[in-house]
Amino acid sequence: METQKTALYDYHKSLGAKFVPFAGYEMPVQYSSGIVDEHKLTRSSAGMFDVSHMGQLSIEGNEDLANELEKIIPIDLKKIKLNQSKYSFLTNEEGGIYDDLIVTKVEKGFNIILNAACKNNDFKIISNSLKNKFKIILHKNLSLIALQGPKSSQILEKIISGVSSLKFMNGNKFSYKSKDVYITRSGYTGEDGFEISISNELVEDLAKKLISQNVKPIGLGARDTLRLEAGLCLYGHDINKSTSPIEANLKWAISKRRREEGGFVGYEKIKSDLNGSLSRLRVGIKPEGKIIAREGVKVFSDDGNEIGSITSGTFGPSVNGPIAMGYVKLNFSKPGTKVFLEVRGKKHEAKISELPFYKKSYVR
Repeated sequence: METQKTALYDYHKSLGAKFVPFAGYEMPVQYSSGIVDEHKLTRSSAGMFDVSHMGQLSIEGNEDLANELEKIIPIDLKKIKLNQSKYSFLTNEEGGIYDDLIVTKVEKGFNIILNAACKNNDFKIISNSLKNKFKIILHKNLSLIALQGPKSSQILEKIISGVSSLKFMNGNKFSYKSKDVYITRSGYTGEDGFEISISNELVEDLAKKLISQNVKPIGLGARDTLRLEAGLCLYGHDINKSTSPIEANLKWAISKRRREEGGFVGYEKIKSDLNGSLSRLRVGIKPEGKIIAREGVKVFSDDGNEIGSITSGTFGPSVNGPIAMGYVKLNFSKPGTKVFLEVRGKKHEAKISELPFYKKSYVR
């Protein structure tokens, strides 16, 4: 299958992007200043991320739609307020995660942001579940730009008036060049920021406007180090179709009513995890020294028994040291527990750490 390109591909090229294939797209992994500088700039100022490879799904319907979607998405969709966004997932029969997603209540129904590698399969799952009762569109004509960092609000407010009044995980319709854009105050970095859904025709114009305001373009490399410092999961690595939301430490993303009443795919397994059958848990892990433990590295207890494995690992520029996430047996999951990581045949000391590694800066 031919690799796809986002509407900003040529513009990224002109900005000196280095590209890598990712989820079927040619995506910028970094620019000339490099991943560490891009990371630090996002934490201190504002960075622009092209996340147009992700799926933008809209479903039109009334209260019946909320009832139907609740069969596959374990949040309280009846209580979600207009323009409010919630993090959730599509669960499977075994209580695993087909995808994690962001659901936003809009006037005509719901908008859902899907992971790039999962979006076509998600579309099939949701369509099959809804049985053609509702209008469902996976948009091909929309781009998605994330503006992230402490200066993002003041910068975007100069370009699109009114966005600074949005609260975290809330959105609204705004106007840009006399066209509708939908903007949510959200992101994947642990910083304040916005995600802007805009037509493919207008996205380059907006990107250039942001760059002219001293915003820097940021690639996938820094996006990964930023999200890992913030303790956020990457689908296909930290969570997948065989991990339950409970062992992934995402119990908070299942609404209280849904945890108690169920009524969604995979509830029996999730209920048994909630009731104490959990055997492992996703945790933060901080290696001692400078060793970086990547995905697949085995985790051992103090007495030499294998107790888990790493799912994501990198150097965290904001914490100035190596960081990792992974799964360990439940009785080793307490922060401060000493563990060992086997990297290139040698065991290195590490400690179970609380998440996030870096304090998030959201505007509530």
